[in-house]
Amino acid sequence: MILKRILLLLTVLLFAPVDGGAADGGIVIDGSTTVGPIAKSFAAYFTGRYGVPVTVSESGSGNGAKSLINGTCDIAAMSRAMKSREIAAGATKGVSPKEHVIALDGIAIVAHPSNPVPSITKAQIAAIYQGRITRWNAVGGPNARIVVIQRESNSGTQGSFRELVMGKGVKITRDAETQASNGAVKNRVSSTPGAIGFLGLGFVDSSVKVLGVNGVMPSPATIQNGSYPVSRPLYMYTDGEPKGEVKRFIGLPETVDGKRIVEELGFIAK
Repeated sequence: MILKRILLLLTVLLFAPVDGGAADGGIVIDGSTTVGPIAKSFAAYFTGRYGVPVTVSESGSGNGAKSLINGTCDIAAMSRAMKSREIAAGATKGVSPKEHVIALDGIAIVAHPSNPVPSITKAQIAAIYQGRITRWNAVGGPNARIVVIQRESNSGTQGSFRELVMGKGVKITRDAETQASNGAVKNRVSSTPGAIGFLGLGFVDSSVKVLGVNGVMPSPATIQNGSYPVSRPLYMYTDGEPKGEVKRFIGLPETVDGKRIVEELGFIAK
């Protein structure tokens, strides 16, 4: 009986899952839906080339930060920089978030394809999202109500939009509709003639119309030279300097293949 118990205990210890923030010895990524297409394409490439499994979840930038801090992922994908309070929370658990810029992105301001407005100023966008401008004819469009679409509070794209367009402490109107992803915003805008929303540039397609901002359209050239006013870096965070396979993965944006993947997805290689 004692021998059987010993054998059972050894079996449990040998085959019990290891809690190390990685699946089957691979790499676990969690975070931004904007960075998601890059992370997934990198994951497929990395697994195919090096045989290392990579799992990608898209729970939002804020949740990606929490996952890294709690040790449940190896890489946090984020479409905004990690906040000081998140870095402080990591320090209490012995986690030192290390920032890696993997690409550049423009936040595209989008409307329904039937909307005749070609461009809008950043001040006008802010006024619309504050609820001070409520009809399209105030910005050169038809006499129709503006349907304001935003992202959820945990979204890095929402955070970047608030920082780049609204300004610190400025509240978005309570009338704004909230969508949970870039794809959901795009679907809502594409099916709603009066809608306005914002997307990561890599998610834009012909189902929506991109508006210029201050007369400048988002493109690789205008984002790289800084003339498009609503642009940002995209990030991956690790706990300290990455090592081993995580280091190799984080290095992908510096490679020829990594840059090609980023550009094929509609983002801008750094």
